[in-house]
Amino acid sequence: MIFATYYFLALCLLFFPVYWCVKNTRFRLGWLLAACLLFQFHYAGAAGVGPILLLGVAVYFLGLSDDRRLLLGGIILCVCTLVFYKYTVFLSVDLIGMFHPATGRLLGEWVRHHLPPTPPLAVSFFAFEFIHYLVDRCKGTLAMRNPLQFGVFSLFFPTLVAGPIKRYEQFLPSVGDGIAKVDSRDVMTGLVQASLGYSKKMVADNLALWIAHSQPGFDHLSLGMRWAVFAAIALRILFDFSGYSDIAIGIARMMGIRVPANFNWPYSSTSIRDFWHRWHISLSLWIRDYVYIPLGGSRHGAFRRFLNGLAAFSLCGLWHGPSWNFVLWGLYHGIGLSACTAYEHVPLGIGQALKATFIRIPLLGWILTLLFVCFGWLLFFYPVHEALRMAELLVPIELPKLRM
Repeated sequence: MIFATYYFLALCLLFFPVYWCVKNTRFRLGWLLAACLLFQFHYAGAAGVGPILLLGVAVYFLGLSDDRRLLLGGIILCVCTLVFYKYTVFLSVDLIGMFHPATGRLLGEWVRHHLPPTPPLAVSFFAFEFIHYLVDRCKGTLAMRNPLQFGVFSLFFPTLVAGPIKRYEQFLPSVGDGIAKVDSRDVMTGLVQASLGYSKKMVADNLALWIAHSQPGFDHLSLGMRWAVFAAIALRILFDFSGYSDIAIGIARMMGIRVPANFNWPYSSTSIRDFWHRWHISLSLWIRDYVYIPLGGSRHGAFRRFLNGLAAFSLCGLWHGPSWNFVLWGLYHGIGLSACTAYEHVPLGIGQALKATFIRIPLLGWILTLLFVCFGWLLFFYPVHEALRMAELLVPIELPKLRM
């Protein structure tokens, strides 16, 4: 965890006293950018910084243009950079290898020899935020002409590793407010939220240790202990993701800068749609605005809406990592969300009866949603065959055997 390293804590101890004491706005903006660069250079290294800086410079200058063709070229450049660094191995080895194993092996050897073993730090966040900026420029929003502001937007170190994903139209005014004035309430509120985030991460890390200890012997655990591990998996990912977000939001608030909330009690959701309004909010809104709606959204009938939802959630899954289990996790949620929005239209009055039942008994919707989400985490964390095996052990129902 980057936020718990000695270097990060030393960076904060150096950064905040100067930021709070020197009230000149130009100095504060420059000091913030310097801290962002130190963070990126230390954790990404020269090999990881180079591609991101080149991409950032290209996006900055392309964003100054009003030519839609140049802006579109910048969007394609961001997509290609993300695919090249994060998904080349997946596309060459896993996808092509499914249809032609020999070709997949050859491509895999070439890719592993010529590409860095890991993608640049936070390349997904850089790509998504740059794409958002260029797409919004195509819609006529104002360009970021101040290179210092663009640098802070691109490299803002609290949100760089795990979000939230920022929108520059909201972020830059908040940066302006923060460098103009930081009051004690901002500092105390941010410190409390960051402390809450560190506490969540501590719980998540301890749950992860217990899960790792219990998972190899999952088959031999009692049914009650299996469900305890199952619940720990769900709590671990909630505390881990929301803990990172709380730390990022809290540290930004200590600068007087407000970034959007990312989690809003997601396990209290009473439907899959409600869950995605509460879970990783900045990512789900980004997928909606820059993938789902451009594909057509819900404007072209139920079947097209279903396909658009599957495409959007497949990308949402791949965003978390280049692996088939993430793709299937995304498809799982895409199908679940489609069912959630379509069940009311089931004929013969069944759909309306279900709707009335969920309205009358909201606890039923909460239980079904929570179970759906938590079983999905098995796909998120484990290879598909392992996730299915664990799900079968959690619900040990023997189906009747057919007699021949």
